[in-house]
Amino acid sequence: MRALEQPSLDGPGAMRFVEVAVPVAGPGEVLVKVGAAGVNFADVMQTRGTYDGGPKPPYLAGFEAAGTIVALGDNVTNVALGDHVIGTGAGAFAEYMLMPANAVVPVPTGWSDDEALGLVLNWATALASLRLGQLTAGDTVLIHAAAGGVGQAAVRIAKHYGATVIATASASKHDVVRRLGADHVIGAADLVAEVRRLTGGRGADIVLESVGGETFRHSVEVARRVTGKVVVIGAAAGESSISNWELNFKHPVHVIGQHLTTTIQHAPELFAQVLEELDELIDAGVYPPGRPTVYDLADGPKALAELEARATVGKLALRPSDD
Repeated sequence: MRALEQPSLDGPGAMRFVEVAVPVAGPGEVLVKVGAAGVNFADVMQTRGTYDGGPKPPYLAGFEAAGTIVALGDNVTNVALGDHVIGTGAGAFAEYMLMPANAVVPVPTGWSDDEALGLVLNWATALASLRLGQLTAGDTVLIHAAAGGVGQAAVRIAKHYGATVIATASASKHDVVRRLGADHVIGAADLVAEVRRLTGGRGADIVLESVGGETFRHSVEVARRVTGKVVVIGAAAGESSISNWELNFKHPVHVIGQHLTTTIQHAPELFAQVLEELDELIDAGVYPPGRPTVYDLADGPKALAELEARATVGKLALRPSDD
């Protein structure tokens, strides 16, 4: 089969198109014929070696896909051959990939593979994070990188539940985020001053922090004192830290870490609740079928490079050839 292999930690440009054997499903696994693979910023970080616990090169890239189950490993009883599913697993940028059988989710009825991408990662991440932030009507929610896959989902969800949304995005993407329903769209450069102005100095009740670096510290600074919650869901701009002294005396706020793989493993009941709620959001029209920008599988390095350069909007997908 054809696949994209990352041979080094030199970034997306090093990725190469290769021919490899189709993997064999082991106990508890399913083999999926990939219809579309999702591209995430974590894929970029893995190519640079900056994603904690990421694969060591050489490795087959990608970890999110939707497609059809074509083989079952031993002890798999919850799914069947021919099921249309979305899930995660190593080597998604390929014509076939393995997924844990207990973690796949049915593609919503009538949706294509492209349209389903983001359900398990982007939308579930956004919803789980807002739930951990105890979102209620009337809250002010600050959402970083709001033009990306997780950001767009978070804007839609927060607005549906009655929040006021302040979103950050680069200037060329402001109109996209406004159309999603954001009440205010600002740039990262004037983050602290703008959030203080827009909240009358009160601060944001919830901050979805996916950027890291200096932005993380600014996010803590603009969260509402005592009751504000900063939910950390990424570190695209690098590591940052805050001390116990600062949290005690200077910025007394709640800092919550949320990584979906860990949530699935250690809080499966929360993940199950999130999936049930996503079904409700689909039925309510809050979560529409996705409309990703689609690249051919061979153009994966280009897609990742454009994502790394912040030149994209929304979800990106790779589609294996039909031959």
